[in-house]
Amino acid sequence: MKPSLQERLEQHHGHGIDLAPMLDFVLNLLIFFIITSVVVKEAGVEVEKPQASTAQSLPTEVIELGITADGQVMYDHGNIGIDGVRAVVSALLSAEDRPVVVLADRRVPTELLVQVMDEAKLGGAKSLNIATSAPP
Repeated sequence: MKPSLQERLEQHHGHGIDLAPMLDFVLNLLIFFIITSVVVKEAGVEVEKPQASTAQSLPTEVIELGITADGQVMYDHGNIGIDGVRAVVSALLSAEDRPVVVLADRRVPTELLVQVMDEAKLGGAKSLNIATSAPP
């Protein structure tokens, strides 16, 4: 006797758990977290910032340039040097206008700080800030 359609489907399909709905759910969660996450590239260096009693917080979407105590200019964990500041700032500002924050070590010479700020202005920075820490 020939088996019925239902019997043939049960034999062919088996009695396992269907994982397709769970995979859809996990992929939807992944897409949600990717879209809602904020991507911010930091200067990539730890500096000892000078203190200022008028220190204020800025929005999270800023361009951070770091200047180390030994005079290296850093962006996104890479040494870009003074010559790379203008190109980096102009490329980042072409997508969206954001403030530029310079994280300079407190031992950095003023001349180097001014050169970096000048290059950032030439790169198109409209808002230029120096990162400080509030006194204890």
